[in-house]
Amino acid sequence: MAQEQVGLNSTMRHCLKENIHRIMDDMQSVLESVDCNEDCILQQCEHIQEVIGDLQKKAASYYLKSYLSPYTDGYPSITTAVEHLSDRHHGALIVIQREDSLDGLIHPGIPVGATLTYSLLESIFYPGSPLHDGAVLIQEDSIISAANVLPLSRIQTGERKLGTRHRAAVGLSEVCDAIILVVSEETGKASFAVNGKLYAFHSKELYH
Repeated sequence: MAQEQVGLNSTMRHCLKENIHRIMDDMQSVLESVDCNEDCILQQCEHIQEVIGDLQKKAASYYLKSYLSPYTDGYPSITTAVEHLSDRHHGALIVIQREDSLDGLIHPGIPVGATLTYSLLESIFYPGSPLHDGAVLIQEDSIISAANVLPLSRIQTGERKLGTRHRAAVGLSEVCDAIILVVSEETGKASFAVNGKLYAFHSKELYH
């Protein structure tokens, strides 16, 4: 699949440049500390890693909105649900269909056929709900179905093995242009998969 082409607006460009300059200053400080035998640079390196991670999440939050907005007017409902699910550590898997058909790519679950609302999304993924284990499928402004089964990716991302929800998100994104949102029930962290890659994002920044 082709790489997404989305430009940055002036506000986000300014925000990212500020973060990048901050990283450059921190890197310069580490570089100077290397020549000082008494300085331990481990804490500085950890700080830089945190800043870089924050930069990536800010960018991911911006791009997620750009990827989804043309395909659903229910973006505010999706982002509200993701924020609430993340706060409560309720695991979730949400597929937003874009151009590609998903016929034959996912194992159909239970038909829902309801207007997209954040309260309905949250209720589907409430622990113990009969539909919470699978993926919700969203087309435009409707929840089409729930408890859908997605193909699992064989690729592991980073040093940590991916859980089933994350592998399913990446797996579907490897074969179509859908955007798949994941909320981890262990950590509450939110991620999205696109083009076979998984990106963490700040759920509380999705409105901006």
